[in-house]
Amino acid sequence: MTDLTEEETVKLVVEGGIAWVSYNRPEKRNCMSPKLNRQMMRVLDSIEFREDVGVVVLTGEGVAFSAGMDLQEYFRDNEAKGIGAIRQSQREAYGWWDRLRWFEKPTIGMVQGWAFGGAYGPLHALDIVVASDKATFGLSEINWGILPGGGASKVAQELMPFRKAMYHAMMGENLTGQQAADQGLVTECVPHDQLRDRVIEIANVLLKKDANALRSTKWAMRRMVEMTFDNAMDYLIRAQEALNGMGGLEARKEATKQFLDDKTFKPGLGAFDASKIKK
Repeated sequence: MTDLTEEETVKLVVEGGIAWVSYNRPEKRNCMSPKLNRQMMRVLDSIEFREDVGVVVLTGEGVAFSAGMDLQEYFRDNEAKGIGAIRQSQREAYGWWDRLRWFEKPTIGMVQGWAFGGAYGPLHALDIVVASDKATFGLSEINWGILPGGGASKVAQELMPFRKAMYHAMMGENLTGQQAADQGLVTECVPHDQLRDRVIEIANVLLKKDANALRSTKWAMRRMVEMTFDNAMDYLIRAQEALNGMGGLEARKEATKQFLDDKTFKPGLGAFDASKIKK
């Protein structure tokens, strides 16, 4: 097994407006190392404002999405170096997960295989997650005497019904892709041989929508999680006003024209033609 350079730990391919970002440690089930975490931040930085990128897909090379954190490199090696090294590696990991959570463009997770422990952090940060029916999700930490840390417990508690999350964290039993979808951990589960096609289908729908509106929508949905109803109502008014100043007003006028005047657009059946917005 050849050691990868830092740059080689993450694979990037841009095709048709989609940036395919892959964990690239297949021989390690794509577990996240300090090198991978640093490189992932660089990759996200490099594509966030690229004009040829409209949607980002995060996946893994080989049979796994990600088996979580590298026990040797992330835990044992850093523990031997002391608290400074531990905190540095935590900041690098949590940093790119947070960056992904508030990314300027829509993000999709494509989970084709194993997704364990630390993989739940980026899983939560993604906007839409599609899993294969061959995928396996797990919080196995309880089985070797620790709690699901690194945000994994919070992710399960936030995405899943409370009783299901409690069982998942306490029992250490794995979930299939369909179970993960049924319990809210992922958006949907599809047959393995249809996974990539389904992700591309979703990405192409997103690519046709107004980019400013998409950004504002995903951020609003995340911000409102901990708001009261009244605060959320007020926030959405201010968010729409802010969107108007970023091209939203022109987009709304063009969409209204296509609906009322041109009769070329029906909101319930798809997006308006955003390419006709006057710049």
